[in-house]
Parts: sequence; C-alpha cells; structure tokens
Amino acid sequence: MECQYCGTDLARYDPVFVEETGADGGRIEAGAFCNYACLAAHIDDAGLTDGDACEWSPGADGA
Repeated sequence: MECQYCGTDLARYDPVFVEETGADGGRIEAGAFCNYACLAAHIDDAGLTDGDACEWSPGADGA
C-alpha cells in the first residue's frame, strides 16, 4: 500500500488512515498517508476545507 499523497511505501511507516462515514453509518476507507504532513498537504492541495470553516464577522460594536 502506498501513501495517497506522495506514493511512498507505507510498510516503512506508522501510517495515518482516513475514513468517511457512509449513508448507512458504516465506515468507508478514504485514504492512507505515511504521516500527518502528507495528510495535511493532501487536504490543502485538494481544497477539502474550502468553504467549510466557520466565519466570524464582528458586530457594529466590534464585539
């Protein structure tokens, strides 16, 4: 098995596995990464968090 981001053989690492929840509530394998740096780079490159973060707008009083 290889890292989804960099292609390194995962046998040499303590890999990070990512799962998603299916419609039935079961877990579905979504990827394997050699480390958290590759996972973070994959998230950034794929834009997986774009538009998903909370936004804060201060009120008129600045609070």
